[in-house]
Amino acid sequence: MVEIILARHGETDFNAREIFRGRADVPLNETGLKQARLLGEYLSREKIDVIYSSPLPRAVQTAEAVAAHHRREVNINDNLNDIDCGEWQGLSVSEVKERYTELYQDWLDTPEQVRLPGGESLEDVRRRALPFVQDTVMHCGEGKIVLVSHRVVSKVLICALLGLDNSLFWSFKLDTGGITRFEFNRDKAVLICHNDTSFLNSLKHLPLKDF
Repeated sequence: MVEIILARHGETDFNAREIFRGRADVPLNETGLKQARLLGEYLSREKIDVIYSSPLPRAVQTAEAVAAHHRREVNINDNLNDIDCGEWQGLSVSEVKERYTELYQDWLDTPEQVRLPGGESLEDVRRRALPFVQDTVMHCGEGKIVLVSHRVVSKVLICALLGLDNSLFWSFKLDTGGITRFEFNRDKAVLICHNDTSFLNSLKHLPLKDF
């Protein structure tokens, strides 16, 4: 049996201010560092065999907080990189609404049909992320794998592993620091937990962000 844990990185200032991040080099903020530490402590009770991370600092910092409890190295993989936001990177939601009114509404209504201007589509993300996860599971054979990535990547993977298309991208939340678990029996993925943030209860006075 293989289990994968999809972990979303902790909060950044861009998350808190609702700014599109994409490939921006944005580190965890104070809240994000606390979320990463609590995630690491939460997973310290489990046997983690392999840890992969997106190359972006916010993901690497989160992955390192997990790895510190397991004497594991963090394996960087570009397939877990955040969606390329193109022209939206660094813009706030209000700025995107103003400059790209129709496209932003399409992003909310039919995300599977949108390519971010100068960037990627959800299908682009799926084409690079899903084969990586499938190959990782196949080569692991047995054990527990942590994949630290981003909201878009994790949501696309959740849809793909459940046999759903990208039109359901907005049908569930994934907060900063949240984790989702799948068990694999041969090639069948079974969702066993989604958006677990129970280990962040000590931070409940700080609202979690699904952005």
